Parts: sequence; structure tokens; C-alpha cells
Amino acid sequence: MLKKFDKKDEESGGGSNPFQHLEKSAVLQEARVFNETPINPRKCAHILTKILYLINQGEHLGTTEATEAFFAMTKLFQSNDPTLRRMCYLTIKEMSCIAEDVIIVTSSLTKDMTGKEDNYRGPAVRALCQITDGTMLQAIERYMKQAIVDKVPSVSSSALVSSLHLLKCSFDVVKRWVNEAQEAASSDNIMVQYHALGLLYHVRKNDRLAVNKMISKFTRHGLKSPFAYCMMIRVASKQLEEEDGSRDSPLFDFIENCLRNKHEMVVYEAASAIVNLPGCSAKELAPAVSVLQLFCSSPKAALRYAAVRTLNKVAMKHPSAVTACNLDLENLVTDSNRSIATLAITTLLKTGSESSIDRLMKQISSFMSEISDEFKVVVVQAISALCQKYPRKHAVLMNFLFSMLREEGGFEYKRAIVDCIISIIEENTESKETGLSHLCEFIEDCEFTVLATRILHLLGQEGPKTNNPSKYIRFIYNRVVLEHEEVRAGAVSALAKFGAQNEEMLPSILVLLKRCVMDDDNEVRDRATFYLNVLEQKQKALNAGYILNGLTVSIPGLERALQQYTLEPSEKPFDLKSVPLATMPMAEQRPESTPLTAAKQPEKVAATRQEIFQEQLAAVPEFRGLGPLFKSSPEPVALTESETEYVIRCTKHTFTDHMVFQFDCTNTLNDQTLENVTVQMEPTEAYEVLCYVPARSLPYNQPGTCYTLVALSREDPTAVACTFSCMMKFTVKDCDPTTGETDDEGYEDEYVLEDLEVTVADHIQKVIKLNFEAAWGEVGDKFEKEETFTLSTIKTLEEAVGNIVKFLGMHPCERSDKVPDNKNTHTLLLAGVFRGGHDILVRSRLLLLDTVTMQVTARSSEELPVDIVLASVG
Repeated sequence: MLKKFDKKDEESGGGSNPFQHLEKSAVLQEARVFNETPINPRKCAHILTKILYLINQGEHLGTTEATEAFFAMTKLFQSNDPTLRRMCYLTIKEMSCIAEDVIIVTSSLTKDMTGKEDNYRGPAVRALCQITDGTMLQAIERYMKQAIVDKVPSVSSSALVSSLHLLKCSFDVVKRWVNEAQEAASSDNIMVQYHALGLLYHVRKNDRLAVNKMISKFTRHGLKSPFAYCMMIRVASKQLEEEDGSRDSPLFDFIENCLRNKHEMVVYEAASAIVNLPGCSAKELAPAVSVLQLFCSSPKAALRYAAVRTLNKVAMKHPSAVTACNLDLENLVTDSNRSIATLAITTLLKTGSESSIDRLMKQISSFMSEISDEFKVVVVQAISALCQKYPRKHAVLMNFLFSMLREEGGFEYKRAIVDCIISIIEENTESKETGLSHLCEFIEDCEFTVLATRILHLLGQEGPKTNNPSKYIRFIYNRVVLEHEEVRAGAVSALAKFGAQNEEMLPSILVLLKRCVMDDDNEVRDRATFYLNVLEQKQKALNAGYILNGLTVSIPGLERALQQYTLEPSEKPFDLKSVPLATMPMAEQRPESTPLTAAKQPEKVAATRQEIFQEQLAAVPEFRGLGPLFKSSPEPVALTESETEYVIRCTKHTFTDHMVFQFDCTNTLNDQTLENVTVQMEPTEAYEVLCYVPARSLPYNQPGTCYTLVALSREDPTAVACTFSCMMKFTVKDCDPTTGETDDEGYEDEYVLEDLEVTVADHIQKVIKLNFEAAWGEVGDKFEKEETFTLSTIKTLEEAVGNIVKFLGMHPCERSDKVPDNKNTHTLLLAGVFRGGHDILVRSRLLLLDTVTMQVTARSSEELPVDIVLASVG
């Protein structure tokens, strides 16, 4: 008897799930009831429900206990209770992969499958196919064929869906049932026809011609099932994609004809398929957009939502195609369903003109408080896209974003707005001060630590460059006074950046930092003390190195190097150049926005790819004494085609005076074993090959590694660009493909590989300088050189910038890789570190007339990196 719960119990959570405290052992003990006579159907069905609940909750049933429960359950077939019988079918399906000897119920299921009780037959088919493997399938093949063409729809559908599952293990047997599936495909029942077509497609899907014939046959005679039409549309669109989407194809005509179907789901599926086909022009999209436009005025909310959601997608690539629907979309702005209204607004924002933005903003603000944060984020993303499209509307959009920022909302919503405002500030210098002022006001009441520290980091980066930097100091210092330690630490770092760049403000900043030295938190005190000591030196180079740009080394790498230094005491001072550089720019790591709680609970940091290579190479005796690994190429270079008998990929490792080429080799021939595998290299420049480290053995399909060590040229150190011709040499031994045992002495052989190029980018590691001017001044002009070049084959500034960044392998600073529209001059700022740990900075001024003229100015702490960069560009 079920216990009755009143409303109070329901609210407190009592009795919400009667199975939540089940214990496996108790339930399996209860299963002994199955052996009792007479059978109690209701009690037994309840126990089966408990077993199914435990299995679906992830409870592990051992093979023995599952088998015992399964055998006890088989006795329940003696009862004719319909509910108990259906529960037995479900239990058989769930336990088929856990218990042993489940095939014992085959005869009972076959009997039910061919019996007169229609309610048993369909579920019996599904359960039987679940326990049947490839070896037993032929025994029930006759019954399955009969079931597929059965007049009872539930039986036919069950047989068809089960056949679909059996395809995975017994494709050849199920393939013989195609004639029966063809007959079922002409059924009047919509689900039977749908399932029959699904089976036919999956049998033929690897034969493009057969699929095309199937589509033309069934579309010619018409289909009764809207589900079958939807599936045919999906199959046709997949075929079109594989055929590069020819619009002259009868498949496209079929999809277009479905736009005029009497079933709404078919019409929507066809419209959705057309708009998602790659490479569709606005003209080809027009019929689908017209249909979606009609759906926008449908009385059914689901259809309106589907239409506006799809139009929203179309507007991303083809806004002009959706412009015709603007009137209908404007009517949906006031829709009672706020999800529809939001999508309508965001679609209008993508398709509307510049003049309509003010009106749309007013309409959005009228219901923003009524929609969920999820849809608010969608609106913010649409506004972000609009900012890039109409730069002159930044003021209107920024004010709207700020009003949204002041409203209630969750972290994701607020973060989306902050991201949008920051992107506007970075894209448009005119909006910088307005945006920073808005963000300053936001952090006065910001409850999210991550956002507050990120904004403080931005203020420290951009505030000192504004016309009146002093106005931001009050907002930053308020954080020191009012906030918790994570935000206070971020505020101290921001204050230091103002002091490092504004001499007239420095005395005031020093006073504020002296107050922070007495802070309760050690992180805040340490930062304040450090910055105070640096700023008091009043040296621009120190400010640039320790405050404005900071360390460019890997923090985990620094920790490991310091630990190693303490374990092996040395008279030499610790050299920071021995620490690997950060593989990700420090600015992207945003150190100020990392909560300090993470620092207080350190976790083991996973080794980077470069640190793993460092350990692997240090273990090779021939490479000891090379010093720290400077750089490893980001992606291995393929020296063979992937289908050849030997697959070779090379990773380039750069040291201060040497390079190591790591060749990862795979032998794809199962009747050969390769031994003493080396890659012989011949350089075109003055590189010197020192030694080869062979892969001792290369059995079939087991990767192995060999190395080649080369010394960089001392006679001509600027000749870093080089092409190596490569030849793999090895000993071949024939072997038994099954055992892998070699059966002869072997013979020497060789295999020609693709040439391998070393470029200037292999000798430079990317680093980012948050403040390029400070870094430029820090390096100084002692080793500055300048040259002018003409890029005769390049016709646009964007192409020139992309090529220079890729060729030099340096990091573009201060978004200088973004070329403004309609400009014929541009300055590209690049930063990197040359092997040996020398900073290299490049300022490249570009002028576009008929061709691109480039004036390159390079600075470094040594002369060699400057000479190499200019020589390689020339």
C-alpha cells in the first residue's frame, strides 16, 4: 500500500523518491520471492522495478549475483499478468550484458513473439534481439522476417528497430531482410514506414548510388509519414554535402519541393536543411526564408520559436537574406514568449540598419528584466557583433551595456557584458575613457572577484595612457580599503602601473603603496613592498621589466629550476635564462585575475609539452651539456605521406648553440622489423651534423624515436635558415606477421624522405609585452638597426601583416596585427626572445601604394638577433 504524503512532506523532500535508500543486497534478497508458488504478480513487479532502478543508477551487479537474480526471474514467465510480463522483458534487456547464460529465455521469448497476444509480441521481439548474438541470429531469422511484415504496427516497428541495432554485429544477415523492409516501407502506418526507411538507409548508406535510387523511388511515389519525409530530407542534405552541394541535383529539388508539404514539421525540416547547406547564396535561401517568414506569424509558439531561431542563424552569414523578414520579426519583439522576443531582437540587431539601432535598444530595455540570464547573454553577444559593424554607434551601445551591468544578474551574464565592453575599448580608442569610467563604477558594487580583478588589470594597462589618468586612482584605491585580499592585491598591481608610467603621479602612488605595506594579507604586503622598492629607484628599465611587462618565463618551470638549483649548490648565481619561457603569453594567463585562494592551496602543476621534451632529451647521453631546451616546434612536420610504408614525423628542438631533430617513426609493414634506424641529414647552409642516435628496433606498428644532433654555424652565425635533405637508413629483417619473430640476418636499406626546413621562427620564442613602448625603451638603442624592403608580391596590408608574423614567429603586441579598414599605413609591433634568452623587438611600418613597402626597425640586447632578423627578411 502506498503511503500518502501531504504537501508539507512534499516540500521538505520526504518521500519524493521511494527508491532513494535502496540497498543492493536487500533487493537481491527480496528477489527470492520469484521462486515462491503461487506467484504474486504485483509484489514481483515491484521488486523488478527496484532491480531496474539500481542498474540505471549505476549500481554494480556482480556476474554471479546478476545471474542468480536472472534465473529466478525466468520463472515469472509462468504468470500471465501483462504488467509483470512487460517488466520481465525490460529486465531481460537490462541484464543481458551482466548475467551469464541469458539465452536460456530464448524459447520463452520466441513463444511470446509468435503468440496470439499482440501486447507481448513487440516487446518480446526487442528483448530477444537484445540477447541474440551473431551465431544465434540465423535461428530466429525466419521469425524476424515475419515480424517485419506483420500487420500489427507495434510488432513491425519493434522488429525494424531491433534489426537496426543488429546491423552493428550481423550486417550480412540483416542485409538479407531488405525485401521485407521494402514491403514494410509501403505500410500505411507512419511509424512503420519511418522505421523501415531508416533500416533501408543504414543498410545502403555506404553505397551512394543505392541511396540516391532509394530517395528517388520513395519521393516519386510519395510518403505517408511526415517522420519519413524528415529523415529523407536529412539523408538528401547529407548526400548533397558529400557531392559539394550542387544545386542542379534532383536531391536539392526534392528538398525544395518539401517546402510545399502539408505537414509543418516537414516544411520546417526542409527549410532548416536548405539554410544549413554550405555555400548557399541569398537567392537559393530565398524560398526557405519565405517559409520561415510565414511561420513567424503562426499561432503555435513552437513554430514561431523554430522560425526565429533558424532566421537568427541565417542572419549570421546572410543578413541581407533575412532583411525581408524584419517587419515580421518586429512584430515578434512584443511576443508573450520572451525566448521568441529575445531571438527576434537579436536577429534584428544583425540585420537592421544603423538608423534602427536606437529604436531597437529601447524595445530591448522594455523587457530585459523579464528574460533569463541565458537569453540576456545572447542579446549581449548580438550587441558585441553590432559594435564591430557600426563603430559610430559605440556610445549608444556602451550606455545600454552599462545600464545592463547595473541590473541584477549572474556571473556568466555580467562576464559577457564586461567582455563586450572590453572588446569595444580595444577596438575603438575613442570609446576607451567612457568604457573605463563605466567599469570603474561597476567595480564599486561588484560582487564577483574574478571580474573585479580583471577590470583592475585593465585599468592598470589602459588607464595610464588616457588624457586624465589621475581620475581612476580613487576607484582603484577604494578597492584597497573596502575589498577582500584577492581584489586588494589586484588593486596594488594596478596602482604600481600608474606610478611606473606617470612621473607627476609617482609621489602620490608611493604614499598609497606605503599604506598598503601594512596590510593584513601577506600577498598584498609583498606586492606593495616589491613595487615600492622598484618605483623608488626611478629607473625606466626596472619599471618596464618588473612592473609593466613582468616575467615571460614558465612559472612551473621556474619553480622546478629553483628547486634543482637548491639541490645542486653551485658558486654560479642562478641564471633566469635557464628557465623555459611561458608557452602561453602571460597576458592571456591574466595573473591579476587569478584568485589568491588558488595560490594558498597549491596543486601539482602538470608538466608542459616543452618540459616533457626537456626530460626526454636530458635522458639521452649524447645530449648532455647542451644546456636548457630553448624551444620545441609547436607541431611535428610530416616527412612522409600518411599512407606510405613508413610514417616519419619530425619535431625540431632548439638549444643555445645546437639543434636536435627528433624523428618519430612508425613501421606499417607487418612482415618486417627495422633495426638501427637513423635519419641522415645533409644541410644546405653551414650547419654541422655531430651525431645520430638510432632507434634500436622498429617492430610493426610500434612507434620508435631516433635523433640527429647538429651544431649551429660559428663561421656565419646569421645563416640560420637552412634546408636539410633527409634519408632514412636502417636494417630490414623479415618476420612472421603473426608472431613478429625475425627469421634472417637482414639487409641494409634506405628510404628517401621529404626535405626539412629550418627557418628564423625556429630560433625565436613568442612572448608578449603588455606595454611595448616600455619594453622598447628597456632594451635601448645600442643594437638598433633599420632597413626598408619592398614586398612586391603582396597587395594588401592584412596579407603583409599575416606573412610577417608567421615568418618571424614573434608575437604581435597591443593588437597591432589587426589592420583598420580603409587605411594605407599601419605599424606592426612584434616581440620575441632569441635563443640564448635575448629579447628581440621589431617595429615594422607598412605603407600600401601599388605594392607594400616595409620599414623594419629591430632592437635587442645583443647584435646577433638583430642581424639575423634583418638578414632573414631581406
